[in-house]
Amino acid sequence: MRVLITAAGSRGDIAPYTGLGSALRAAGHDVALATTDAFAPLVRAAGLEFRALPADPRKRGAGTGQRELMRTAAAFITDLGQGFADAMGDRTELLLLSTSTAPLGLHLAEATGIPSIGVYLQPTVPTGDFPPVVTGSRSLGRPANRLAGRFALRMTDRLYAPAVARLRERLGLPPASPSETRGRQERSNWPIAHGFSTALVPRPADWRPGLHVVGNWWPHHPAAARLPEDLEDFLRAGPPPVLIGFGSMAAGDGDRLSGIAVRALRRARLRGILQSGSAGLAADGDDVLTIGDVPHALLLPRLAAVVHHAGAGTSAAALRAGVPSVTVPVTADQPFWARRLAAIAAADEPVPFRTLTAERLADALGRVVREPAYAEAAAKGARHMAAEDGAGRTVELVQRLTGG
Repeated sequence: MRVLITAAGSRGDIAPYTGLGSALRAAGHDVALATTDAFAPLVRAAGLEFRALPADPRKRGAGTGQRELMRTAAAFITDLGQGFADAMGDRTELLLLSTSTAPLGLHLAEATGIPSIGVYLQPTVPTGDFPPVVTGSRSLGRPANRLAGRFALRMTDRLYAPAVARLRERLGLPPASPSETRGRQERSNWPIAHGFSTALVPRPADWRPGLHVVGNWWPHHPAAARLPEDLEDFLRAGPPPVLIGFGSMAAGDGDRLSGIAVRALRRARLRGILQSGSAGLAADGDDVLTIGDVPHALLLPRLAAVVHHAGAGTSAAALRAGVPSVTVPVTADQPFWARRLAAIAAADEPVPFRTLTAERLADALGRVVREPAYAEAAAKGARHMAAEDGAGRTVELVQRLTGG
C-alpha cells in the first residue's frame, strides 16, 4: 500500500515515526512521512519519502506556562491547517495520523474515502486511570479524571476549530465541528495504535474497542551507525557518566543550565555528558564532554543515569536502556511521563524545571546513581520493553484492518 504518515511538532514528536515507517517499508509498503521542513533529513535518512507540512513550531515563541503553550499551539495549528491537504497528493491509500495531525487528517480521510488509523505517542482518550496528560496534574480520582479528560478534548477541539472550518471548506465538505468529527470517530471505534510501552502506561480497562497500546516505535538509525570517536574515548576513560540534556526545551537558557549541570555533577562526584539540544548546553573539562545528536540506542546503555525533560521519547529510551532517570519536566505531557517513571521507581521524584538548582540536581543524581533500587527498577522496565514490538504490531494492525 501507499502509506502516508503525518506528524508535527518537535524532534521527539517526529523521530519515532521514522522507525515505524521503516518497518512498514520493510513489510513491502511504499511509505511517505509528512512533517515540517526541519526534519526532512531525518525522514530521508530512514529511506522514506519526505512531504512538507507548512507549520514550523521553532518559529513560534513558546513559553512554559499553560497560557503560553495554548497560544503557541493555536498559532502552530493555524499554520498547519493551511495547505495540509497538499501533503497528501493523489497516490495515498492509507493515512496514519499522529496526535497533533489527526484533528485535521480525519477530514482529509472523510473527503477522499481513504482509510485512516491513529498512531499516537500520548494517551489522549479519557480514562479513570489518570488525568489528561497535558494538564500536569496528579490523579483526581476516577470520575474526575474522566471528566477532566473530556474537558481537555473540548479544549483541543477549540484550538483546532478555525483550521478545521477552513480545511473543510477547501475540501468541499459541509460544516462540522471537531467535536462532531470526534463523536463519529468514537462511535465507529476508529482504530488508534498507541506507540508507548505498557511498562509505563498499561492499557486502561475503560477504553473503548479499537484502542491499542502496541509498544514504542524506536527512531530509525543506520545499522552501521557509531558513536563519535571523542565520545567513545570519554566513555572508556572512566566510570559510566551521566547524560544531561533537555531536547527541544529551554532554548536560550544554555548558559544558566550548563552552569547548574556542571556544579551538580561535581557536587555529586560524577562524570557528565552535556547534550547541547535547543538550550545550547556546553562545558569543557576532563570530567565533562559536550555532544550533539547521537542515537539514544547506542549511548544510553553505557551511562549511569540520564537527566532529561521527560519527553515521551527520551523517557522511553532511558527505560529501554535500563538506566535510571532524573526528570526535569518543563511543560505539556512531560510531567505525566516524569511521574510514570517515578511510579515504577526507575526515576527519582520529578524536579520541575522552574525549581531546578545545582543542589537539587546533585542530590537527585546521588540517589539514582548510588541506590541500587533505581537501576534494578529500570532494568525490570527494560526487560518488559524488550518483549514488545511496537512497530511489528502496528504493521500487523495495518494489514489486518486494511487487508494490505
